[in-house]
Amino acid sequence: MFRKIWNRLFGTAISAPEALQEEAPQPVASIPPPRAAKAEVAPDGPLFSGFDLQPSLAQGIRDAGFQRCTPIQAQTLPLALTGRDIAGQAQTGTGKTAAFLVSMFQTLLTHVPREARPGAAIRGIVIAPTRELAVQIHNDAQVLGRHTGLKLACVFGGVDYEKQRRQFEQGCDVLIGTPGRIIDYYKQHVFDLRHVQVCVLDEADRMFDLGFIADIRFMLRKMPAPADRQSMLFSATLSQRVLELAYEHMNNPELIRIEPDKITADKVRQLIYFPAMEEKIPLLIGLLRDFKAERTMVFVNTRRQADRLEEVLRANHINAQALSGDVPQNKRLKYMKDFHSGALAVLIATDVASRGLHIADVSHVFNFDLPQDCADYVHRIGRTARAGAEGDAISFGCEDYAQCLPDIEKYIGHTIPRGAIAPELMATDVVFPRHKPREDFAPRHGSGGGGGRGGPPRGGGGRSPGGRGAPPRGGGGGPRRGKPHGRG
Repeated sequence: MFRKIWNRLFGTAISAPEALQEEAPQPVASIPPPRAAKAEVAPDGPLFSGFDLQPSLAQGIRDAGFQRCTPIQAQTLPLALTGRDIAGQAQTGTGKTAAFLVSMFQTLLTHVPREARPGAAIRGIVIAPTRELAVQIHNDAQVLGRHTGLKLACVFGGVDYEKQRRQFEQGCDVLIGTPGRIIDYYKQHVFDLRHVQVCVLDEADRMFDLGFIADIRFMLRKMPAPADRQSMLFSATLSQRVLELAYEHMNNPELIRIEPDKITADKVRQLIYFPAMEEKIPLLIGLLRDFKAERTMVFVNTRRQADRLEEVLRANHINAQALSGDVPQNKRLKYMKDFHSGALAVLIATDVASRGLHIADVSHVFNFDLPQDCADYVHRIGRTARAGAEGDAISFGCEDYAQCLPDIEKYIGHTIPRGAIAPELMATDVVFPRHKPREDFAPRHGSGGGGGRGGPPRGGGGRSPGGRGAPPRGGGGGPRRGKPHGRG
């Protein structure tokens, strides 16, 4: 089946897997570990010290280790510091958070209201589409604003309502949060938006995707008119609907476009293997053991697949957690904290759950499932080359998703190097959880040896080598014929 798909996609002139073995580069295990870098800056990028910033803010920038501007910062700050509205196209990890926080803090420090404002009045607001992104922006704001005296608050759903509400008891200058919880508190008169001086919408395209635009428009109408406040909007793409939002609620914004990752990050070393379905788990486990990576992200295409993969990896003594929308917020925050600290080695995620996460020092990214959206491939592998760092991205082109590869390679403008599945790369002692049938990952019945090319033995969960009446291709609880993509 896999050979037929290969020949249909790439022609019969190149056979699989023999051609892969001929053209294969050295195994990924030989690639030296990546080095982390704080910021991807042009050698001649402007210095932060060249801007006329308040001393307390400049100290926070030094604390953060920032010296020269990234491209989005270099284009945003000269305009935003003069009060201009900004609509910027930039992806997560480009430094846009610092761009809008520095601009906001400078404005709030230099334009203090002459008249006393109500204690509940907010001066600056940052609206983010996800809880994780809101937390990350708040963390950055705490570092940059540490010496400014500005009071910060961060609100989002899924945690104790009253505990977050108490942040406002001593007043709040800058509010960071997600639309739903911000509106909840606003309607409870916890704070007032009539005195907002600076408003930031981060990842505006995701606001549309998640259905938040009605909430965004509601909040913007409660703030001063566009001419009476500064507004900044950032989005991975400045699509027509994003621009309509900008022109409707902003004051003649300046458009800034930073091309995304030159399609793929320059410092990501990419490689793709072509395992059979029953080889994916042994290959992943073998590579994870070999790399001994501290921070590895594994991407799958469905939430169900993420949960199943977590079970298998943990059964094989690999410290992994699946990040999905079903996980309670307190656990999600713990997973992120553990992953940042290195206590959690492997984070499994879908594209939706991971969007907007800024995680430094990710050494390896695995595409356990090739994405069906070409842009998602770029977003995924970019996790391991944040802010100029180096890293490795390893993809699996199985029979379910190999058909996505030609479009991905056309999108990124080059062929991804192929890797040969050497027997020593495969784990031979894989354990599958006993309590659930493993129709996705367990070796298939009747395949006569478990997957060829050094494939794993038929161990795990007490499975027989086929058994009476076992279907020729299927596993666990039996095949799901007619649903070739029903594996997740």
